[in-house]
Amino acid sequence: MEIAYDGSAYHGWQVQLNAVSVQEKLNQALNTLLRKDVETIGAGRTDTGVHAKQLFVHFDTSREGLVLDDKKFIHSLNSLLPVDIAAYRLIEVHPDAHARFDATSRSYEYHVHFKKDPFKVNSSWLLRDIPEVEKMNRACEFLLGTQDFGCFSKAHTQVFTNICTIARAEWKWSEEGYLVFHITADRFLRNMVRAIVGTLLEIGLKNKDIGYLKEVIDSKNRSKAGASVPAHGLYLTKVVYPYISNLKK
Repeated sequence: MEIAYDGSAYHGWQVQLNAVSVQEKLNQALNTLLRKDVETIGAGRTDTGVHAKQLFVHFDTSREGLVLDDKKFIHSLNSLLPVDIAAYRLIEVHPDAHARFDATSRSYEYHVHFKKDPFKVNSSWLLRDIPEVEKMNRACEFLLGTQDFGCFSKAHTQVFTNICTIARAEWKWSEEGYLVFHITADRFLRNMVRAIVGTLLEIGLKNKDIGYLKEVIDSKNRSKAGASVPAHGLYLTKVVYPYISNLKK
């Protein structure tokens, strides 16, 4: 199932004790609609305040158990979900399909604006100064390819490897006049995108050399990288699977 959400009111995607999560709300709505306990598995775990324009989740149920056709199912589910979580489409896949492990790439955006705007409080990060975009984009070339990105990972996370393959990393101006960082990779480490953005802004705002980014990557040391930027400017925008058509909604 394809979903999207504004993460402002949630402590991330994953169910947790004493905090409201997107997964919890989705599970509750599915339990009500299907009249049985349902556990969803997501393509990834977004942190507190992070948004998703596209996220895929999988859950197990029988076709007979759906009762409603797919469009009516989505309509009914949306009536049960909070206003800041939306379900877009239901997709039948093979029994062993896995939303997390089968994804071949994921894309994120980080949004930055430079003029105070009350409508962007929870959706973009306000910066006072405009960074040197061309310089940051030249530095982005060091991110491309398959490397150990442990320098951008949150400490004490349990992952089997810090190796990721980044296919795209660039800053672009939007038509509305705000700045967006685009990045695509086969996988991401926890807090990786926010740490990369913070490190690039060290180059774009603080006159550090382009080579600083390579030094940070080679160090494999989180303390060498820049600070993590605020969560509310980050969006998961696209997840790709070999067996799902990634159509525009």
